[in-house]
Amino acid sequence: MTKTKIITLIGALLLGLTSAFAQNAHFTNSGVIEYEKSVNMFALLKKQVDQYKDDSWLEQAYDSYRKNQPQFKKLKSTLSFSDNKAQFVPVEAEESRMFFSNNAMVNQNNTIFTDYNAGTFINQKSVFEETFLVKDSTRKINWKITDETRDIAGYTCRRANAIILDSVYVVAFYTERIPTSGGPESFSGLPGMILGVALPHENISWFATKVTESVVDAKALTPPKKGKPTDNKGLLKTLNSAMKDWGNWGQTYWKAFLI
Repeated sequence: MTKTKIITLIGALLLGLTSAFAQNAHFTNSGVIEYEKSVNMFALLKKQVDQYKDDSWLEQAYDSYRKNQPQFKKLKSTLSFSDNKAQFVPVEAEESRMFFSNNAMVNQNNTIFTDYNAGTFINQKSVFEETFLVKDSTRKINWKITDETRDIAGYTCRRANAIILDSVYVVAFYTERIPTSGGPESFSGLPGMILGVALPHENISWFATKVTESVVDAKALTPPKKGKPTDNKGLLKTLNSAMKDWGNWGQTYWKAFLI
C-alpha cells in the first residue's frame, strides 16, 4: 500500500470516528442550571475607597469590613430552559445590614425571560426603590471564540471573549452539548449555553454549579409582569438623568444596572 493510500485511509477512519461521536453525543435541550455569582468584595470596595482618598471615615469602614467579612460574597440564581426559551431567576439572599451591602454591583437586580428564537427578552429590573419592566431585543455581543477549554459542572466548555458597554471586558465559557444559545443574566449569543461568565475588571463572575436535565414545560416559562414598562433606550435615558451629577459613583451604578 502506498503512502498516499495509507494517509487517505487514516483520514477516512478519523472522519468516521468523528461522525460516529457526533451521532452518539448526548445533548441537553431542557433543564435547570444553578449558578453562583461571586463578588470579590475586597477588590470592589477598594476601588470605591480609592476614589475618595481624603475620606478617612470611608477608609476605616473598609478596614472594618476586611477584618469582619469574607472576601467573596456568594449569590445564587437559576436558569430554566426549554424549546429555546429561558427564565433567569435570582435566589433571594438574606438581607445584610452591613455598610457597603447595598452596592448595585453586588445585588441581583434582574429576573429575565428570553425567547432566543424571537431574539427578545423581558426583564423585571430593580433600580433602587423602583422596578422597571424592560422589553427589547436581546443584546448583540461580538464574541471572539478561542481554543481554550474548561470543565464546568461536568460539561467541557469553550472560551469566548467580548467587550460590552464600550469598556466592560467579558470572558465566557459555553458548551455545545446544551444547544440553547443562552446564559446567566443577559449574556447570550454563543453556539451553546454559557455556563461561566467572568468580568475580570469588575471583580464579578457567574459559574454554573449544577445542571439538571429535566423536562421543563416551555409554557411554564412565563415573562415577569411587574414594573414600569420601558425599553433599553428608555431605561438608559432614566439612568442618565438620575445619575448625571453623581460623578464616579454614578458611573459605577450606571454600569451595574446595564450589565
